[in-house]
Amino acid sequence: MSTLQSNIVSIPVEGMTCASCVARVEKALKKVDGVTEANVNLATEKVTLSFDEQKTDLHKLAAAVEEVGYKLILPEQTDKTSGILQIPDISGNSHQEKAYRQLKRDFNFSITLAVPIMLVSMISMTQWFMLWIPLSMEEINKLLLVAATPVMFISGKRFFTIAWQLGKHFSADMNTLVAVGTGAAFLYSTVVVLFPGWLGLRSEMHDVYFDTATTIITLILMGRLLEARAKWKASDAIKKLMQLQPKTACVVRDGIDADVAIADVVVDDVVLVRPGEKIPVDGRVTKGSTAIDESIVTGESLPVEKNEGDKVVGGTINKNGSIEFRATAVGKNTVIAQIIALVEEAQGSKAPIQNLADTIASVFVPTVIGIALVTFALWYFIGGIGFTPSMINFIAVLIVACPCALGLATPTAIMVGTGRGAAIGVLIRNGESLERAHKIQTIIFDKTGTITEGKPGVTDVIVSAGIDKQELLRLVASVEKKSEHPLGTALVDYAEKQNVVLKHDIASFQNFAGRGVLAVVENRAIAAGNLSLMKEFSINTMEADFAVRKFSSEGKSSVYAAIDGRLGGVFAIADTIKESAKEAVRELMDLGIEVVMITGDNRLVAEAIASQAGIGRVFAEALPKDKVALVKAIQTEGKIVAMVGDGINDAPALAQADVGIAMGTGTDVAMETADITLMKSDLHGVVEAIQLSKRTVRTIKQNLFWAFIYNIIGIPLAAMGMLNPVIAAGAMAFSSVSVVSNSLRLKRAQL
Repeated sequence: MSTLQSNIVSIPVEGMTCASCVARVEKALKKVDGVTEANVNLATEKVTLSFDEQKTDLHKLAAAVEEVGYKLILPEQTDKTSGILQIPDISGNSHQEKAYRQLKRDFNFSITLAVPIMLVSMISMTQWFMLWIPLSMEEINKLLLVAATPVMFISGKRFFTIAWQLGKHFSADMNTLVAVGTGAAFLYSTVVVLFPGWLGLRSEMHDVYFDTATTIITLILMGRLLEARAKWKASDAIKKLMQLQPKTACVVRDGIDADVAIADVVVDDVVLVRPGEKIPVDGRVTKGSTAIDESIVTGESLPVEKNEGDKVVGGTINKNGSIEFRATAVGKNTVIAQIIALVEEAQGSKAPIQNLADTIASVFVPTVIGIALVTFALWYFIGGIGFTPSMINFIAVLIVACPCALGLATPTAIMVGTGRGAAIGVLIRNGESLERAHKIQTIIFDKTGTITEGKPGVTDVIVSAGIDKQELLRLVASVEKKSEHPLGTALVDYAEKQNVVLKHDIASFQNFAGRGVLAVVENRAIAAGNLSLMKEFSINTMEADFAVRKFSSEGKSSVYAAIDGRLGGVFAIADTIKESAKEAVRELMDLGIEVVMITGDNRLVAEAIASQAGIGRVFAEALPKDKVALVKAIQTEGKIVAMVGDGINDAPALAQADVGIAMGTGTDVAMETADITLMKSDLHGVVEAIQLSKRTVRTIKQNLFWAFIYNIIGIPLAAMGMLNPVIAAGAMAFSSVSVVSNSLRLKRAQL
């Protein structure tokens, strides 16, 4: 559902068919006092508006659009409590669906009559047919007129209606070309049949072109029908996201389970979700454990384990356990709703590369009409080929010159590209960000939470002679289970990953602030902490000195563990790099991108992490302002810079960078500042975003090439009399469908 918040709104536009339509609607809206921005997207058939509500309103904007022959589909209702304007979406009884059904009806009606008209026109030229049928050529032509009239004024009504509306305002678009071309053929043929005396000859002595007019109408309708279906496929990402949220939720109120409409769920409601059901809203688990399929949000294929305290996201699927969770976000505030809003915003935006197409489209149709008139005049007055052949060449020029492909070249690729990104957990804010990402030359990674996991983990275990590693880990982790220290938590997490069963009957637990813990487990005294704690209890640590010095040089913290007064071993703990970091860095370098790491951590730790990730250029002990300064410094070298981060302190650098990339596991501030948000912690998402940008820009260039080359070749051929209008109509329809189909290949792109 598109929304209006403050003075920005996305509204469907009815009647647009080509790039000229886009330019005309934008121009009309920008003339309205108070409108600061108007971006029309032909692929989504929507306009994104930014305007001053004190100077204008939606009804004035709709009137401005109607004046140039198009129609805004205004909002149906306003949510007074939230201030959000509800816009008809692309599903259900939307204007797109109604328009598609009408288009399909018109095409079916047209082809039912056009095929017989074409067949009769062709075989009536044969001698055997005229000997067999008891009708004269004049009578056959009258029957063709009767059959062609409903095709022209029922199926083809849309072309003439829009052309007339535009003509009243001295404007023209693709509909004008079709209306003038087919109208000329039909009108000429009608005069031949009904008023042959005007031409000074009998009607049977003149060719009629009812077959040409009706076939052109049919072929163009077919092209638009195929184009509409392709555009629906291009918006699959949005439709799938919209279908994620269930219609009801099981809410626990006053100890009673009750199914309520999803709109009735409020923050702090306790929601029950059974195995196989979808999570209805965002929340945090309060009871139970399960595995949840979050692939639609993160792109990760494996289910994620969820326990008490963990976050759950609306629209994801509960796999194998019943859980209760407390709702933390509902309606437009859920992750899925925000993703939908972001993807819609991106799909409705323009990439800078589209400026060329927009500039050409603004003068395209008048130029084509001029070329068609010159073509007619040259053939008739200078070529001397007669009125009918000159008119056919005139029609061919009008029909072949299709700006539809030009208008669809960029927006369809942007639509599919951003949709593909959403499907793999890469959210792109707008078309400009998507286009700019392919130019990235340097990427700056923040360390903590981006290159690393953002929390301490056990990296090494040194065990004293005669001590079993699993036994040591079980005893120490059992004690640390009662500690709240981050290093203790790291030990417990490590033990659980090793499938170590921890003890719960811990006796005489003592916490020595800043030094460690002491307790009795299975009648054995366990001490775990730093060197100071070991010295306090006179535990000899000499055998571990070499290992500890090595750990220190690598920026790791050491936790000593003693059993019954004797050193049992040492655990090295550090913020570990993500599994995907090293490979992602290598892939970026393979793309020719320089990789830099920056962190507020000390140089020793920074260099150790950078070395593990394969990064050669490191900036340590940096404040937030230093991160911004680094981005600016590299930009002054003339490079396109991307910044990847996840924290509040990264937000200024994300904003300064040419492309800001935020980890979705980070803070809201970072994600709101960024141009691209990765919904998963996997750094391959950075590579995927850049690859997606490269593929999308390549597709746009391919689309623009074929759109231009089609007209560059087609118009001269038609002007030289080498292109039949029917063939021109078929080629025109094919050009638009081919552009959209080429864009659809992005859905299957391997990134």
